[in-house]
Amino acid sequence: QIFTLPEHVRRVLKPLILIAIGGFLYTSIEVIYRGYTHWTMFLVGGLAFWLIGCINEYIEWDMLIWKQMAIGALIITCLEFITGFIVNIILGCHVWDYSNMPLNILGQICLPFCAIWYFLSLIGIVLDDYIRYWLFKEEKPRYRFKP
Repeated sequence: QIFTLPEHVRRVLKPLILIAIGGFLYTSIEVIYRGYTHWTMFLVGGLAFWLIGCINEYIEWDMLIWKQMAIGALIITCLEFITGFIVNIILGCHVWDYSNMPLNILGQICLPFCAIWYFLSLIGIVLDDYIRYWLFKEEKPRYRFKP
């Protein structure tokens, strides 16, 4: 076990470590895809990664993987809308604009990116589960693909 810290310290460190990993991965993907990122995307990506990882803490492991992916996509889409509304609309930072995308809401979220978040959630779910298993000695991941 990597972390042999008192439980109250682990409860604080674990989310921070997972948020840091998720933030780094999210901004890295964005730099690869768009060529740049914004510091707020580190927070959004980290929080999304951590929240997606919490799915198995509140919902049984036996949930079908496609349902976990749908929850993950919903988490990312909600975070993206809230962040976009604050950062892009209220603060005027213009980090992204989906106004030219089909089925967008205020240019902050859109259906095509919801679909991307759905598939990206699978990576987040599996990666988070294995990080929790390897670093924090949590339950070994298992997935259900058929009802």
